[in-house]
Amino acid sequence: MSELIATSAAASLRKEDLHASLSDPVLDTMNFLNEITFRYPKAISFAPGRPYDGFFDTGQIFTHIRRYLDHLAGRGSSAEQIRAAMFQYGPAAGLIRELISSSLREDENIDVPAESIVVTVGCQEAMLLALRALIAGPDDVLLVSSPCYVGITGAASLLDVTVVAVEEREDGFRCADLDLAIGLARARGHRPRAFYVVPDHSNPAGTTMPVETRGELLDLAARHDILIVEDSPYRMVSPGPHLPALKSLDRQRRVIHLGSFAKTAFPGARVGFAVADQTVTDAAGHAGLLADELAKIKSMVTVNTPALSQAVIAGILLACDGRISEQNTRQAAYYARAMRSTLRQLDLCFPARKRGALGVHWNEPDGGFFLTMRVPFRADNAALSRSAENFGVIWTPMSYFYPHGGGDYSLRLSVSYLSEEDITNGITRLASFIEAEAKKEGELK
Repeated sequence: MSELIATSAAASLRKEDLHASLSDPVLDTMNFLNEITFRYPKAISFAPGRPYDGFFDTGQIFTHIRRYLDHLAGRGSSAEQIRAAMFQYGPAAGLIRELISSSLREDENIDVPAESIVVTVGCQEAMLLALRALIAGPDDVLLVSSPCYVGITGAASLLDVTVVAVEEREDGFRCADLDLAIGLARARGHRPRAFYVVPDHSNPAGTTMPVETRGELLDLAARHDILIVEDSPYRMVSPGPHLPALKSLDRQRRVIHLGSFAKTAFPGARVGFAVADQTVTDAAGHAGLLADELAKIKSMVTVNTPALSQAVIAGILLACDGRISEQNTRQAAYYARAMRSTLRQLDLCFPARKRGALGVHWNEPDGGFFLTMRVPFRADNAALSRSAENFGVIWTPMSYFYPHGGGDYSLRLSVSYLSEEDITNGITRLASFIEAEAKKEGELK
């Protein structure tokens, strides 16, 4: 009888009683890609935006930690203090802010005090903290350059943040479109708070914002009294010279700069950061930094970023005197070759006449991990399944990256994770798939 009661009393939850974000398709995108990859392990995958595995050596982890511990000792920390730093809970804002601050000055010409930095569990947490702090009420909205990284729209969905998409054109983002979107949002009773953008080699489109547009964007932010959330994961793994980061041009503290060591060091460390040097003044007139507010939120989310992860990243920064760009010279060259190989193979598989006949075209980024491709059929999950099963090649539907719909006839290719041989074979398989789909589409018409 007791067993029967226990069974009948088992909790059963209805999806509609859970948070609405759990029904948002954006939260399923990564799961679907992982499922496809697991189901077809022999398929060549252009889906993951991961660093190349060949750069990693397990033994380096211990070397980097040892270097950081020696650094602490050299600065006068006692054995007891070092032990506490590594084994105990740490400050919510992070242990290695000074090293990150120094690195930003060396590599990015971003001169901010260490106190304006919060070390986060990956850049994803930095996004969540920034959104939670900035979006204060139901009328506040976040503007995003679209297509955009699913991490920001996913975080917005979890936090019930309204997203306004500013569509990029064929030649990239234009400030006039953002200006119009801000005006329309205000006319509808919304308060635009911030604009999220990846200015360099963006995920997913691979586009880079011209330096003139960067200046225009900063002027527009000041004119409309909004902030810019700059996400910058690919600059230091792309061949130089680099255009100036928005934060390095920021003279009015309009930019919250989000950074990550996932690409420049390794993803498993899960270390990112936010630069939030904006002044926050309370009702009593007391002023502090936005970073202090982000740290408060973090203390209730992840408490602190793991000390061991910070120690590894610190060791890497110490090894290169903060010049992460020099540390990543070999990696940047590798990814540049991978991009060139991909573009070369696309040209071979789709010569101009065939390209025109099929209606296929692609962009040609000069860095980063991604490029986008227009195809003559709906590049949806069903097409992806056919591609993986019948042709042994995986890609990412661009529709994942449009908050309000779009990208149905485009796909994203990531070039970072594959060898040159895999790129050659993968693009050849992709070409066969596209031709088969185009033929089928023509027969249906």
